[in-house]
Amino acid sequence: MRFFDLATIAVYLIAITWFGAHFRKSQRDLKDYFLGGRNAPWWAIALSIVSAETSTLTVIGTPALSFSGNFQFLQLVLGYLLARIVISALFLPQYFRGEMFTAYELMRRRFGERIRRLTAGTFLVLRALAEGVRVFAISIVISIVLGTGEVVSILVIVCLTLFYTFEGGMTAVIWTDAVQMFLYVGGAILSFAVILREIPGGWPHVTMLADATHKFQMFDFRFAWTSEFFSRSYSFWAGLIGGCFLTTASHGTEQLLVQRLLAAKNEQQSRAALLSSWVVIFFQFALFLFIGVLLFVHYSDARLPAPQPADSIYPKFVWENLPVGAAGLVMAAILAAGMSNLSAALNALASTTVMDFYKPLAIRRHPAPSDTHFLGIARWATVAWGVVLFLVGLVARRVGSVLEAGLTIASILYGSLLGVFLLGLLTKRVQQNSAMIGMIAGLLLMIFIRLETNIAFTWYVVIGTAATFSTGYVISLFLKEPPHDRSPT
Repeated sequence: MRFFDLATIAVYLIAITWFGAHFRKSQRDLKDYFLGGRNAPWWAIALSIVSAETSTLTVIGTPALSFSGNFQFLQLVLGYLLARIVISALFLPQYFRGEMFTAYELMRRRFGERIRRLTAGTFLVLRALAEGVRVFAISIVISIVLGTGEVVSILVIVCLTLFYTFEGGMTAVIWTDAVQMFLYVGGAILSFAVILREIPGGWPHVTMLADATHKFQMFDFRFAWTSEFFSRSYSFWAGLIGGCFLTTASHGTEQLLVQRLLAAKNEQQSRAALLSSWVVIFFQFALFLFIGVLLFVHYSDARLPAPQPADSIYPKFVWENLPVGAAGLVMAAILAAGMSNLSAALNALASTTVMDFYKPLAIRRHPAPSDTHFLGIARWATVAWGVVLFLVGLVARRVGSVLEAGLTIASILYGSLLGVFLLGLLTKRVQQNSAMIGMIAGLLLMIFIRLETNIAFTWYVVIGTAATFSTGYVISLFLKEPPHDRSPT
C-alpha cells in the first residue's frame, strides 16, 4: 500500500523538478531570470502570489489552529484585502515608473544608496529566518512519509527545489507555483471529502459538535485599551488593522512578493493579479480551517489524543488514514506548497543580492561586466542562499507552532521596512539619515517588545511602522538634510 503512495510522491517530485528546469532555455538575461521577461499573464502571477504567501506553514499550521481553537484566524484575511487596496493605490504606481528589479531600488531613488542597502539587507535577514522555519515545516511532512530524520528531510527538499530554481529562474517559479497551487488546493478538497466520509453522521454531526464547542466562531469585536486586548492574537481589530499592516509590508515592501508584481506586463495587470489573489487566499484559509474542524470531530468521536507536535495532525492523519493513492497525492500536494514558496524565496533572495549589492559595485569596473556574467552570478547566488536556508532550517527545529513562528519572525522586521517606505512615499521632508535612524529605532523597539512584553504578533507591524515613521519624521525636523539627488547612480 505504501509503495503506491511513495511512487505518487516520487513521480510528482521528479515531474515538477523537470518542468521547472525546462525553462532554462528562456533565461537570457537578468530581466528573464528575475522578472520572467515580464511575459507572464496576470492570472498566473495571481496564482504565484497565492503560492508565495502560502507555504507548508499554511497547509499544516492552519488546520492545527482550528483543531485547538476556532475560525478567528480568518479575521486576518480581512486585513489582507484592505492592504491590497492600499498597495494598488500607493505602491504600484511608484514601482512601474521606470524598470525596477527589486523593491529596494525605489528606496535608492527616493533616499540614496545607503538606505537601499539597509532595506535590502533587512529583507535578506527577514526572509532567511522566516524561510528557514518553512523549510523545517516541510521536513515534518517528509519525515512522516519516509521515516527519515529531519536533517535528511530538509536536505532533500532544498536540493530538489534549488535545482529547478537555479535552472529556470522566475519563469520557472511562476509556472511551477501555478501548477503546485492547483495541486495542493485540490489535495485539500480531496482530504476534506475523505475525512468527512470517515465521520459517522456526516456533516450534520460535524456542525452539531462544532457549534457546541464554538469552532465556527470567527469574529471577536471586544475592544479595550488594556494589555489583555493587545495580547490576543486574533480579534477583529487585530485582524483588520494588524492584517492590513502585515500584508502591506509583505506585499508592498518585501521582494518575495514585490518581485511578482514587477513581473507583470504593466501596472494594470499587476493590480489585477494582486486583487484577484485575495479571493483565492480567503477560500484557501477557510478550507484548511474546515479541515481542522473535521479532524477535531474525528479525534473527539474516537477519543484519541492529538498527535505531537500539533502541526503534524493533518499530514499524519492523511498518511495513516486516507486511501491508497489519495494519501500520496495529498502528501505531494503539501510538499508542493512548500516547494513553491521555497523556490520563490530563493529567487527573491538572489535578485536582492545581485541587484542591490553586487551589481551596483560591479558596474563601476572598466569594462563593466556583461549580462552573461550577471546571470551566472545570479544562479550561484541562488545556490548560496539554498545552503543558508538549509542551515537555518536545522536551527528552526526548536520552534513551537511553525505557522505563528514564521509570522512572528516576519512581523518583527516588517514594521521597520513598511515605516521607511511610507516615509519615502508620504513625505518630502524626510531624507536618508533621518529615515535610517527611524528604521533602526523601530527595529530595536520591536526586538524589545518581542522579548519583554506579551503583545500579540498581529500588532507588531502596526507598532513597528508607527515607531519608524514617527521617529524618522521627528528626527528630520532637527537634521534638516538637503533633498536627495535623484539622478541615476
